[in-house]
Amino acid sequence: MYLGLDLGTSELKALLLAPDHRIVALARSPLTVDRPAPLWSEQAPSQWWEALEAVMAELRRREAPALSAVRAIGLSGQMHGAVAMDAQDRVLRPAILWNDGRSAAQCRDLAAHVPRLAAIAGNLAMPGFTAPKLLWMREHEPDLFARVAHVLLPKDWLRFMLSGEFASDMSDASGTLWLDVGARDWSDELLAACSLSRAQMPRLVEGSAAAGRLKAELAQRWGMAPGVTIAGGGGDNAASAVGMGLVEAGQGFVSLGTSGVIFIGGERFEPRPEAAVHAFCHALPGRWHQMSVMLSASSAVSWAARSFGLGNEAALLAAAASLGDEARQRAPLFLPYLSGERSPYNDADAQGVLFGLTHAHGPADIAHAVVEGVSFGLRDGLDTLARPAGDLVLVGGGARSTWWAQLLADVLETPLAICEGSEAGGALGAARLAWLADGGSLAEVCRRPQLRQRFESDRAPADWLRARHARSKALYAGLRPLFGARNE
Repeated sequence: MYLGLDLGTSELKALLLAPDHRIVALARSPLTVDRPAPLWSEQAPSQWWEALEAVMAELRRREAPALSAVRAIGLSGQMHGAVAMDAQDRVLRPAILWNDGRSAAQCRDLAAHVPRLAAIAGNLAMPGFTAPKLLWMREHEPDLFARVAHVLLPKDWLRFMLSGEFASDMSDASGTLWLDVGARDWSDELLAACSLSRAQMPRLVEGSAAAGRLKAELAQRWGMAPGVTIAGGGGDNAASAVGMGLVEAGQGFVSLGTSGVIFIGGERFEPRPEAAVHAFCHALPGRWHQMSVMLSASSAVSWAARSFGLGNEAALLAAAASLGDEARQRAPLFLPYLSGERSPYNDADAQGVLFGLTHAHGPADIAHAVVEGVSFGLRDGLDTLARPAGDLVLVGGGARSTWWAQLLADVLETPLAICEGSEAGGALGAARLAWLADGGSLAEVCRRPQLRQRFESDRAPADWLRARHARSKALYAGLRPLFGARNE
């Protein structure tokens, strides 16, 4: 049996995977995000540990025999978050998360200081990445910065708590702006630009390699065998790809989580920073991938459900689906930039916009506009990448809505597939990486899960969807100069 732990932004998942690929159990524990100032997004790592204790207690209640048979643990998690620790291994401040936008000025400084940044790291300097967060600490919290002995990514802090090891995998480390992504090693030049050194970084391993063992006291508390291996694991997107069996060049997925992602696998390091494309290591040796990322996907749907009295995401999606084609064509437009935007604009100042409201519009029209706006944002990202070889697998919580899946297939003009385990891709991938670390073969472990449903692009709405998408892009272009001037 293999255990996958996926530390997301809104919840922590724990998945038990059997060697016949059955998902034996899936436990979840919710997480909350603190926003103490505009553009800020933080979580206390102690909250992650409380969530882990909760899911492990649930698994022990429900599946004690299966938990006792676990041979290895894999980790997946939200990328880019900065967990700063002192020499006594204490967390110095709440973790600054991937969707935190406070460090735009530090991004500009880093890019100016290291002109070769994109060539080394494969990415532009964006506020979501880890390095600008530490530069912000250096400038605004110098006393805390002076005490930094270790910097860990969120899932790697969980590894430290589970095993006492300071380690990270190549895919997650790619999102720090400190990794030489082509060489799969820390860059001394990029670290020095942030007044840091290798001594403060975790050791690097491949995601399918062993990177620690479970502490004896935790094994006893959770009813697990002593000495369970902990795999390197992966950033949430690379782990999701492993979970869906997407390990070859040209294979990819679209993720509808808190953020929205288009992921395309590759066999070499191919940076495209001019299009704000992310070029990262895959969680498997000798593989890389490209990725476009929008900051607000399902999180925009959750915001709209709360703000417009629609209850929850499911209710909002049902309301949006109730509109006929004529009403959909008259719906407002929505720019989903509630936390700024990454791909393809790299615009931390971008804001959300509802445009074209009239007395004729009601909650269902707004619901449709929000879901469509997120879908258009994903299309903008897809247009910066090479087209996938075949269909895109749909993963994340949004994979639960067949209506949204069809809309996405129409907007992306690409067939989509929902497979078994799509909703828990990161946790499933983490469990598979654990299996690989325990000696499993790639062919045996990384199979494509069973197809549940396929969505072909419908040509009927293509023309008016393209026209609405073009209006949406023009709306952003017209408003972009005003976003940056909002506080002047």
